[in-house]
Amino acid sequence: MEGGSGFNSVPPSNSFDKSRVLDVKPLRSLKPVFPNAPSTPPFVCAPPHGPFPSGFTPFYPFSAPQGSQASPDNQQNTTPVQMPMGPTPTPLRAFRSSQAREFSGAFNGDTEQEVGGNEDGHVDGQKRAARNARGSNSSQKKTRKNQEPGSSRHAAPAPKGPSANFVVGISQIERDDGSRELVNHVLMTFDALRRRLSQIEDAKEQSTGIIKRPDLKASNILMSSGLRTNMKKRIGVVPGVEVGDIFFFRMELCVVGLHAQSMGGIDYMIVRGDTEEEPLAVSIVSSGGYDDDAEDRDVLIYSGQGGNFGKKDKQAADQKLERGNLALERSLRRTNDVRVIRGMKDSVNPTSKVYVYDGLYKIQESWIESKTGCNIFKYKFVRLPGQPGAFSVWKSIQKWKEGISSRVGLILPDLTSGAESTPVSLVNDVDEEKGPAYFTYFSTLKYSKSFNLAQPSFGCNCHNACQPGDHNCSCVTKNGGKFPYTSNGILVSRKPLIYECGPTCPCFPNCKNRVSQTGLKVHLEVFKTTDKGWGLRSWDPIRAGTFICEYAGEVIDKVKGKQGGEEGDNDEYVFDTARVYGSFKWNYEPGLLDEESSSESSEEYKLPSDLIISAKNVGNVSRFMNHSCSPNVFWQPVLYEHNSQSFLHIAFFAIRHIPPMTELTYDYGSAGSDEVGGNSALNKKKKCLCGSSNCRGYFG
Repeated sequence: MEGGSGFNSVPPSNSFDKSRVLDVKPLRSLKPVFPNAPSTPPFVCAPPHGPFPSGFTPFYPFSAPQGSQASPDNQQNTTPVQMPMGPTPTPLRAFRSSQAREFSGAFNGDTEQEVGGNEDGHVDGQKRAARNARGSNSSQKKTRKNQEPGSSRHAAPAPKGPSANFVVGISQIERDDGSRELVNHVLMTFDALRRRLSQIEDAKEQSTGIIKRPDLKASNILMSSGLRTNMKKRIGVVPGVEVGDIFFFRMELCVVGLHAQSMGGIDYMIVRGDTEEEPLAVSIVSSGGYDDDAEDRDVLIYSGQGGNFGKKDKQAADQKLERGNLALERSLRRTNDVRVIRGMKDSVNPTSKVYVYDGLYKIQESWIESKTGCNIFKYKFVRLPGQPGAFSVWKSIQKWKEGISSRVGLILPDLTSGAESTPVSLVNDVDEEKGPAYFTYFSTLKYSKSFNLAQPSFGCNCHNACQPGDHNCSCVTKNGGKFPYTSNGILVSRKPLIYECGPTCPCFPNCKNRVSQTGLKVHLEVFKTTDKGWGLRSWDPIRAGTFICEYAGEVIDKVKGKQGGEEGDNDEYVFDTARVYGSFKWNYEPGLLDEESSSESSEEYKLPSDLIISAKNVGNVSRFMNHSCSPNVFWQPVLYEHNSQSFLHIAFFAIRHIPPMTELTYDYGSAGSDEVGGNSALNKKKKCLCGSSNCRGYFG
């Protein structure tokens, strides 16, 4: 040990008198014996290395080794104590029962937190749980140590490195138990940081051949900064996480406490039984790495972990009733609830997966099957009734897309009549109304000559495709030297104004700086709501930062917008950039990356001129998006050139991950200060029916 005590040294075996050791037992089994005779001297508890009161003789091993340095407090007026020669005793942490060894690390589930593998959370596509601890760095081990039972309540480590300048606004209580608002905050902070890290990686000139995993780096920064929630393990519902929530990265499950394993498929905790401690499963992930039968909406046949099944480079073996498998078996006996997360292929990005929280299940039975001559455990999970649909919604959408079953209430398979590359269905399963009022579908803005909102300028000079980090590209320069989108077309940050390549630019039409001009990428549906008229939702899951659509229609001048009549107050399909919109934080925190805040990171829009758009007679799907005081979509001004003139457009992006069949909403804003004095402001206010906890009661 440090300090030169020599407690880790091993003396020669011939110098040790074995007769000095009698009836050796594990120290944990020894019990103190207190004297009860009235004539006995009082019991004295002395430090292991003295000083000892007169009349008490130190005995091995409770004495300091010969020649060792005394502690500073006891260095003076102390007499060195002789210690018999022999091996130094083993530290207490080395004495573990077989049970303790079996469940070591159980509070981390089947596997240590790992940083390798792909975004699906599998190594070689098959690992359900790692057998050995292979944490990538000591900081992860320290984080796990803080989560061990008996430690001070998950004390968050002090921020180190890049996050040292960032102040975490999450209390210790909130780290243990979350809420809906806190879960959304953590997820949005994680994804904002991940997007920024992706942007940094994309801007590097040459590829190093190393697999880029900004999600792992983002989660490491958040966890080391204490920016997470629901760290306290629990059986059943996780506060703030709702059935049907979706996640695009395994690490998102970790930072909100839904499933603590970044790679392992079985997460469990140790509970005290009648006679001994035992593991109980708290959550599982079924994402195709094992031979699970996952087609049923309410029943999941789940395969146990281990056995090297499906691995070409390893010999298959019998699975063992240990760790996660034992936890599932104990949960079967105790009939406790288990959270089930299902991994699905992302329809927009087939190489990725989306993780869907499908709610609480119970294990109904288990058995052993033989596969390739080896035994594999099988567990039958049955979904608890009365929960909202999650996986079942995905199965219904899959059948609609494949034409296996028809959509109930379908009026038109494609509202756009081919104007969009992706069809937009029109559905009413509420009443007998056959569709909205007639309008002409047009996928973009219709400008008249008098509304060229910016000075003419020239496009970029790129002859292939604009590249992130290319400072010779004028469009990149206009965006502050940063490419506004990641390599897969996700918006990195809200900006005062985004400059995209336009028809004038010589770069390829598939340039990644034309995201808002490439049309719909998700399968949208216009549907009849119960109390808000027609609305808009998606059949596909939508990742935060995904482009949804632009606000299309006819540009009208400010005078007509205030006059009333056909294009004024009675027009429910007006978008006005001059309205007052609720502020919200969406961009990453520069302090988490030790970056300085700048004007470029501002989320306040700076438009060359106000823009008013009417979609009453001409428009696209955006005209059906309803208002919400807690929206899941925001608008972003985008500028690009056409015929040597610059035009302003309004593009909509997802604020957070949006599950399929969730209504898409944005904040309509309220009348500006210049209209407050008149009656028009009062006439425009409408009762809000969004139903959110932050509802203002009105909009417009």
